[in-house]
Amino acid sequence: MSTFDKQLPLALNLPDDETFASYYGAANDSVVEQLKLLLDKNEQPFYLWGAAGCGKSHLLHAACADGANRGMQVAYLPMSISSQISPIMFEGLEQLDLVAIDDVDHIAGDAVWESALFDLYNRVGELGQARLLMSAKGAPRTCGFQLPDLGSRLDWGLVAKLSSLDDEQKVAMLMQRAQNRGMKMPDEVARFLLNRVAREMGALTETLDTLDRASMVAQRKLTVPFVKQVLSL
Repeated sequence: MSTFDKQLPLALNLPDDETFASYYGAANDSVVEQLKLLLDKNEQPFYLWGAAGCGKSHLLHAACADGANRGMQVAYLPMSISSQISPIMFEGLEQLDLVAIDDVDHIAGDAVWESALFDLYNRVGELGQARLLMSAKGAPRTCGFQLPDLGSRLDWGLVAKLSSLDDEQKVAMLMQRAQNRGMKMPDEVARFLLNRVAREMGALTETLDTLDRASMVAQRKLTVPFVKQVLSL
């Protein structure tokens, strides 16, 4: 199996409900439109950054899903698991149509991974085929990369900051995501979750997954008492 073939399964194990349509965050509409344009026309790498919970991973998942639906060959690699995989995974990615690398700030200070990312960036530019999409919590020059020129190189392309959702927007997002799954989440349940579980979007989404499964098994509606029981709160 070639390195090229090894990447494809990584793009297939994505949340099926994290699409452009399900992304909630009106303040980031212009960034989302820029991202969609990247899929239409490959001009330069796109670097998204913002605080935890602003939806960076959601948008990378959405871009991969949209690209795959268009028949593109895509790969999604989260650097949050860089300790479990090898930089060799970057080999051959420049031959794909879309490469999404999440949480690149996780490899800051790791010489081997930084070198692999730098080389991939250069190969993508030389071949001119792959759309390169990256995300991090900080801007390219503030992530603490040790390799000379890596931060400045990542800053060459499109760089966009995502705004975080406020509490009211998170409540609305939870209710929307629940509705997309066929569940009705009352306002009081959404607010209870926001006050009792981690406020990061990833944690809230995982909680929603748990409640979805429990609700289906128990054939129960989402109420505060039921949520307390399921989550042992």
